[in-house]
Amino acid sequence: MAGEPILQVQDLVKHFPLTLGVLYKRQIGSIQAVDGVSFDLHQGETLGVVGESGCGKSTLAKLIMALERPTSGNVLFKGEDIAKLRGKALKAMRRNIQIILQDPYTSLNPRMTVGDIVGEPYEIHPEVAPRGDRRRRVQELLEVVGLSPDHINRYPHQFSGGQRQRIGIARGLALRPDIIVCDEPVSALDVSIQAQVINLLESLQNEFNLSYVVIAHDLSVVRHIADRVAVMYLGKIVELGTDREIYDSPTHPYTQALLSAVPVPNPEGREARERIILEGDVPSPADPPSGCRFRTRCWKAEAICAEEEPPLKPRQGSDHPSACHFAEVKDVVHSGESG
Repeated sequence: MAGEPILQVQDLVKHFPLTLGVLYKRQIGSIQAVDGVSFDLHQGETLGVVGESGCGKSTLAKLIMALERPTSGNVLFKGEDIAKLRGKALKAMRRNIQIILQDPYTSLNPRMTVGDIVGEPYEIHPEVAPRGDRRRRVQELLEVVGLSPDHINRYPHQFSGGQRQRIGIARGLALRPDIIVCDEPVSALDVSIQAQVINLLESLQNEFNLSYVVIAHDLSVVRHIADRVAVMYLGKIVELGTDREIYDSPTHPYTQALLSAVPVPNPEGREARERIILEGDVPSPADPPSGCRFRTRCWKAEAICAEEEPPLKPRQGSDHPSACHFAEVKDVVHSGESG
């Protein structure tokens, strides 16, 4: 995409120490939650980050939000390293990067009205909206996300799950951020409601020129909203490309296995597609395998995979980066759906 990226993640690392002892704690190891992740995000772009539970997606989201400090690496917002910000500078930066949380049932305070929940960002950043104008702004936000402005005095328990998530989206929009991190934004919702929320996010992106980082484990959900997709495994990005590159011609064996598990409604497509079953469990991030971290579950693994970690770079026959010594393009059988 043209222009300078609005967000740059450079060789980002986050290790959580493992300690032993009660009074005199000593470190005996570390959990390598995020280990050398790099990507750019441009204005108006959506980056989907997908992978199994425990691969480091949520930790990555916290690092982007400056809710966690990186062990090493940089997170640059408009060229400024947010990991180095403190106090008022950090508070001011957080206006520009907001988050939509996964569970609409626990992310909203049940003792606060919808008006108080959506308007709370104005209490933290009073310079954004004069006190006398906040009620009007909250009502406008409710209308923008498809809720009635008259519901401003209701409580979260009076809304359905999809409506609660719309309240969370309204809260995320209150400060008019440049970037919104969506951490599993539809995973707790009924399938019939998921499409409505995704369509709302796309509409809001076009209206406010938002950039999204969408964290998800469901590739079929990310496909309908992401411009580019980063596939994570055990703290590392193993493949990165446009939605078409990832879904039409994946090169990394892990991406191919994930796509083979996506449900296909068309019976003919189901029969034509090869189902890839991964054997074994995901290794512990406290003791990841040497070389390629996916090698213990990979059907292509050879001796070099244990000896050398494959760099994330374009491979033969493809123009998007993949971290595999034996990466090759694999055509995907489609279900006939658009997107």
